[in-house]
Amino acid sequence: MRHEVRFSGFGGQGIILSAVILGRAAVMYDGTYAVQTQVYGPEARGGASMSAVIIDDSPILYPKVTDPDILVIMSQEGFEKYGVEVRDDALMILDSSLVHTRPRCRYLEIPATREAKMTLGRDIVANIIMLGALVRATGIVKESSLERAILDSVPKGTEDLNIRAMKRGIELATEGRVQ
Repeated sequence: MRHEVRFSGFGGQGIILSAVILGRAAVMYDGTYAVQTQVYGPEARGGASMSAVIIDDSPILYPKVTDPDILVIMSQEGFEKYGVEVRDDALMILDSSLVHTRPRCRYLEIPATREAKMTLGRDIVANIIMLGALVRATGIVKESSLERAILDSVPKGTEDLNIRAMKRGIELATEGRVQ
């Protein structure tokens, strides 16, 4: 089954890393096809950032996301730039700590930045919380595949923190309700 996923936020939130991890989980551990692309402004850190992943059971012939069915939005600017024009049947997972507008599609609120700071003590893992929530809400890849891809991708010495962040995201998505 084909899924087009768009991640958006600001530079420094790990938007690109999130897409890389999701694609890695799909290809290396779930045995599907994936392609990842990215866009970020000249400001890089702090500027609008977008990354996308296509995951499919069949080879992917065109690498650009044209009509995302899943969006992960981590900043208000990211919502305004990449989340306003979205199809009605899409699912948006948004960081309710930083995104204040609500979409016209289905959505799930995850307070990722707040949880990363308050529960885990490091706001840098908010993106991993969002990945955990994404996988629990959609089943796009197996949770075990996501965990393995995270362990492959994060800096040495941060593995435990990142796995706790992923598990917190899974918990938040389990407790949450799609609107």
